[in-house]
Amino acid sequence: MWDLSTFYSISNTSSKYEDFISRSVLIQSGPPAVYQLRPKKENIGSLRRMTLGERNVNKINKTILLVGETGSGKSTLVNALVNYAMGVKWEDDVWFKIIEDEKERLEQESQTSDVMVYQVFGFEGETLPYSLTIIDTPGYGDTRGIKQDDIISKRLLDLFRSGELHEVNAVGLVLTASVNRLSDRMRYIFDSVVSLFGKDMEKNIVALITHSNGLIPENVLKALDSAKVKCARNEKNQPVYFLFDNCQNTERTQGNKSVLETAWETSMRGMNEFTAFMEKSGPQNVIKTVEVLDSRTSLTACIQNLKERVEFTEQKQRENQQTQEALKKHEEEMKRNEEFTVEVDEIYKVKERIKRKGLLFKGAVCCTVCEENCHYSCTHMGLKHCEVMKDGRCTSCTRKCPVSDHVKEKWIYVTKTRKVQKTQQDVKEKYERGKAGCEETTSLLETLEKQMEKLQKEKDQMLEKSFKHVVRLDQIALNVDSLSTHVHLDFLIEKMKEKGDAEKVQKLEEMKSREDEGTRAGLRYRLTAAKGSVK
Repeated sequence: MWDLSTFYSISNTSSKYEDFISRSVLIQSGPPAVYQLRPKKENIGSLRRMTLGERNVNKINKTILLVGETGSGKSTLVNALVNYAMGVKWEDDVWFKIIEDEKERLEQESQTSDVMVYQVFGFEGETLPYSLTIIDTPGYGDTRGIKQDDIISKRLLDLFRSGELHEVNAVGLVLTASVNRLSDRMRYIFDSVVSLFGKDMEKNIVALITHSNGLIPENVLKALDSAKVKCARNEKNQPVYFLFDNCQNTERTQGNKSVLETAWETSMRGMNEFTAFMEKSGPQNVIKTVEVLDSRTSLTACIQNLKERVEFTEQKQRENQQTQEALKKHEEEMKRNEEFTVEVDEIYKVKERIKRKGLLFKGAVCCTVCEENCHYSCTHMGLKHCEVMKDGRCTSCTRKCPVSDHVKEKWIYVTKTRKVQKTQQDVKEKYERGKAGCEETTSLLETLEKQMEKLQKEKDQMLEKSFKHVVRLDQIALNVDSLSTHVHLDFLIEKMKEKGDAEKVQKLEEMKSREDEGTRAGLRYRLTAAKGSVK
């Protein structure tokens, strides 16, 4: 049952809102009267979609992706975009909220519903000639730590792969007008955001400045330039930006009405300029972004697998070297075919349970044939959807085994060593198994030498594969010098130096030399945040 204030609000509001008001909840009598919208809610895998109105497939739809720091005013901006699309004006004395209050949202959403998709249909021609899709990502740098930031990237990849989204018209980097210095955390956020996209997205990335007083945001622009954020730029080579105030739903009184109306005009001017920008700039297909995110995931999995395989290979080489040295000491006994015993550090693998928490972690993907860990942090329900699987086969394990040879469990393979006593016959059985033809005449020491050469060749091939991953990212990523790439460079440089490949070492060191203050600041923040998350 409506009270008199609700009836009064409806009677003074354009009839075009009556249908939505009747299905909304009044949360502030106003003016303006503020209503909580009740859009249609759907879960799409790990994502949540909220739809207002019915889509007309003959109408154009444009998509805005919002990213930014926790507390930057993204939620208020989403509400402002929805009201703008609906055609809400100052004189209507009404305001709609599509984003639920924090308490209610946390009660209804699972921890995995990180990316929200808002769709506004049926208002084409009010202020916009098209319908609107707004993708709201959770804030970077929040109290859940850097692991949560990595999850955001995975969730966006889920969205882009789902087929629900094909194009993005604008990426809004949401910043508050009060930003006056570039903290390590802010640099880390800039890196995290820009690292999501391919080079073709640069001209569609703009700054959306919230809590603005309408003046030029000098400090914010300096911060963007200092961080070398790749984004759209105007004829003065300044980052393209749009201004918004965050007080559209503030209750209007005789004392603040003129101030609030000026603030409203600031936001409407920002909306007009922002939507005009979207009219001029063409949409960007998300295919390149998917390739960037896929490449980063594959690179991480490849490097992790590589490190373990290189370590295993080096331990195997040490075992073989110990065996060689021991056999050389017993060459005379071998010639006389006398029995003897040698002690070596034998390597072997065991399964160890992963001590990892969090609802998003579904298990590690491991190859039971190669006995290797192919992808540590797979968040997909099924094996075939794991990022390291392509065309039904694994891109990470040594033999590129089919999906059917893999498992996803809460354990991984761990390499260990143990001291064992071996007789000459034991060594022969181990190293001469499979010899045939002319190889039958090869001595045991020569067989070991060939084993060492084979192991080195395999190690070199692993390094080459990882190097190609890094080079590919260099070609397609908008932010090549991202933290997710730099964390692997030191390892690759060290191993390429051991290999003696001067050309590749030079290329990797050139990439390393690009590490600017922004990257160093981001690394400092990750280190600090990681230490802070340790209980």
